[in-house]
Amino acid sequence: MNFRHARRPEVSINLTPLIDVVFLLLIFFMVSTSFTELTQLTVDLPEARGASAPDEMGLVVVIDSAGVITVGGDPVPNEAEGLYRALEAAANGNFDVPVTLSADAMTPHQYVVMVLDVASQLGLQRLTIATESMINE
Repeated sequence: MNFRHARRPEVSINLTPLIDVVFLLLIFFMVSTSFTELTQLTVDLPEARGASAPDEMGLVVVIDSAGVITVGGDPVPNEAEGLYRALEAAANGNFDVPVTLSADAMTPHQYVVMVLDVASQLGLQRLTIATESMINE
């Protein structure tokens, strides 16, 4: 009798599915990782020397050192919604009107940022920040 040895299949590991799974895990971890992103506002401050005041004042927003906001001389609530309504009414549909922001040097910048944010929401883009002349005489 001729007994042949049954050939055993060659044992091998197919790496293609393993590579696929590792690649998917890598993509999953890359997408689900949250990166801490510090946002900061880059400000290029203008110099006030020799600058002339604009001819047309438009809307004047004044913030005193206590944070009291007035638009055109009328007091406004220190909240974004009240300021939004006051600026919208003062603009009277003309959102190309220049806005002059005059804030006291000791004003908490929370109020300045709020005014800038509300003006941006309304689409008011012609914004001037009032400064004192720093010319030494």
